Amino acid sequence: MALTSQQQIAGTTDGLLEPSVGHFWSLLKPRVMSLVVFTGFTGMYLAPVSLHPLVFAIALFAIAAGAGASAAINQWYDRDIDAVMKRTKTRPIPAGFMAPSEALTLGLVVSAISVLLLGLSANWLAASLLAFTIFFYAVVYTVWLKRCTPQNIVIGGAAGAFPPMIGWTAVTGNLSIEPILLFAIIFMWTPPHFWALALVKNDDYTRAQIPMLPVVAGAPETRRQIVIYSLLMAPLAVVPYFIGMASLSYGVVAGLAGAVFVGLSVKLWRDGSDKTAMQLFGYSILYLFLVFLGLVIDRLAASWVGV
Repeated sequence: MALTSQQQIAGTTDGLLEPSVGHFWSLLKPRVMSLVVFTGFTGMYLAPVSLHPLVFAIALFAIAAGAGASAAINQWYDRDIDAVMKRTKTRPIPAGFMAPSEALTLGLVVSAISVLLLGLSANWLAASLLAFTIFFYAVVYTVWLKRCTPQNIVIGGAAGAFPPMIGWTAVTGNLSIEPILLFAIIFMWTPPHFWALALVKNDDYTRAQIPMLPVVAGAPETRRQIVIYSLLMAPLAVVPYFIGMASLSYGVVAGLAGAVFVGLSVKLWRDGSDKTAMQLFGYSILYLFLVFLGLVIDRLAASWVGV
């Protein structure tokens, strides 16, 4: 028998189903973790100096582990609303496969290990950024912003934008304009990416009483905000070319990809359909992948020709 809502909230284990390795793995949100790994890797790879391959791998693992740990803490705290949302009710805690205390313990232990591992393998500035990112997502976003303001995903999106900064700092030991620009691209990408999904899942957020922008301001205003953020984001992705961080080829690819993003945003603004919203949501993931992969390929090509 699965846990009742009262048991989930209280953290009791009567009637708890047997958790599998897969349940613990899903608690770390592997799909989100994969994006963190990729953007963190990009920040590390684009850095002007290099690490020993083993140290590089350990540092990247620590960044990924920190992301997974904050996701576990997030699911521990959000177990009440996860239980009433169709999108999240099959997660390990609301589905009755795991006690909340187990998720919290996993999150706290892995958080500590990831920060310590990054500090010992790379440097303590990068470890401090990782610790701040975990705190920001698990406490500032999850506990405070998510349930209090429709700007939750705007401000809270900073947590997902930190990995390339952490990666760059892990390699160089300092910050510069390049990793800050990578942060800015993800920061501006997050609202239109997430709001596109929120438009489709509006009933879920309404049921859970989460003040997402579509719930508070309505779908038309959300679509307008998506266009505004898309127009701000698309030029940012081209800036690496203008500051000498990437070549003209990258700038052209980023510009074209951004134009498609803006085009889909305008289409959503006009027709307001769930189909277009999901098209934008799906493309937004591809877009971020193309931008960061483009930077990696551009740097790789430059190293081949000795630039």
